[in-house]
Amino acid sequence: MEPAGIYEQIHQFSNRADPYPLYAELRGTPVSRQEDGSYVVSTYREIVALLHDPRVSSDRRNLAHPPAAAEGLPAAFIGLDPPEHDRLRRLTMRHFGPPHAPGKVDGMRAELLEIITGLIDGIADRKRADIVDDIAYPFPVTVICRLLGVPREDEPRFHVWAEEIVETLGPGEGDMAERARRRQAAVLALGRYLGELAEAHRRDPGDDLLSGLVTDDGPDGPMSATEVITTAAMLLVAGHETTVNLVTNGMLTMLRNPWLLERLRKEPDLVVHTVEELLRFEPPVQFLPQRVALDDITVAGVTIPKGSSIVLALASGSRDPAHVQDPDRFNPDRAYNQHLGFGGGVHHCFGAPLARLEAQIALGELARRLVNPRLVADPPAYRPSSTLRGPRHLDIEYDHVTPRDNQR
Repeated sequence: MEPAGIYEQIHQFSNRADPYPLYAELRGTPVSRQEDGSYVVSTYREIVALLHDPRVSSDRRNLAHPPAAAEGLPAAFIGLDPPEHDRLRRLTMRHFGPPHAPGKVDGMRAELLEIITGLIDGIADRKRADIVDDIAYPFPVTVICRLLGVPREDEPRFHVWAEEIVETLGPGEGDMAERARRRQAAVLALGRYLGELAEAHRRDPGDDLLSGLVTDDGPDGPMSATEVITTAAMLLVAGHETTVNLVTNGMLTMLRNPWLLERLRKEPDLVVHTVEELLRFEPPVQFLPQRVALDDITVAGVTIPKGSSIVLALASGSRDPAHVQDPDRFNPDRAYNQHLGFGGGVHHCFGAPLARLEAQIALGELARRLVNPRLVADPPAYRPSSTLRGPRHLDIEYDHVTPRDNQR
């Protein structure tokens, strides 16, 4: 059997805890062709150029050999190109951010603080907790449910589908056809659930985002029923799964760097720069595996043929020493920190403002209220996905929890 190539090794579960030395090797060839004909781009400058290149598509139907059409939902706008992408993104943004709802995210600050305070209170009578199960998962799930208008008590239903969608995203170990089948089944189940919920909101709309999507008749026209479902599914899954990883990776990084915990207690505003450095250093999204060349594109001396699949290794690019000094050191004091944690171009992460705020509030409060927190095991147990990378559990011990009355 041939030894696995560097890119293939990154996706092996045995390397999930620390793929970064492999990324350093991968950058030795900025654009590398894989056995399946795809091209992996691993250096910062080249990734940024492709993120903004109109010859790069997000629509898999543009592949030279597109996958056979399967029964199920079409792609959400994250998997479409302009102008379809732009229309659906505008319709969604009308209920989430500028220019129509400029204070939507920042206006949630007090509510987010109350949610995270309640979760930390919930572990105050113990000396041990799992940051994932007790804090990092329920926090963004509660937030996205309230924002979208999804009943929080339905979490056990959609959790199974969301996890299946995430764990079968992008390259990975196991049979690819079986992974695709599992993913399609989960997408269909989630779509049926959200379709029923959307219809209920159409009959009795509230002030939530899902109600806005089904009742909006603005200048771009209304979304179709299918577009509402695909958009809601994307927001529900992406709206919590990536933030779980961001908060958990952040807590792990703080525990590995006790000086950072101490600084955050003394300098609470440092959490803003801490989150930006986390997005560079331990990003929750490691790859963008769904890009296609619309024409022959020459990158770093390599010509990517029209119709080829392109994988952008975001986590590798953010640690590119040609872009950032001392890239393997966590440093929240970087004066210049342009990372790829939220992608870029027309597909720059839709929920970036909310994810930033959630992580800032969660990590700031955990640093402030947990007294002498420490890891139970390092490295922790990781989730299977190499694309959305993060610990499945993060068990910690601590002396006690500062009461909520000691607020800033």
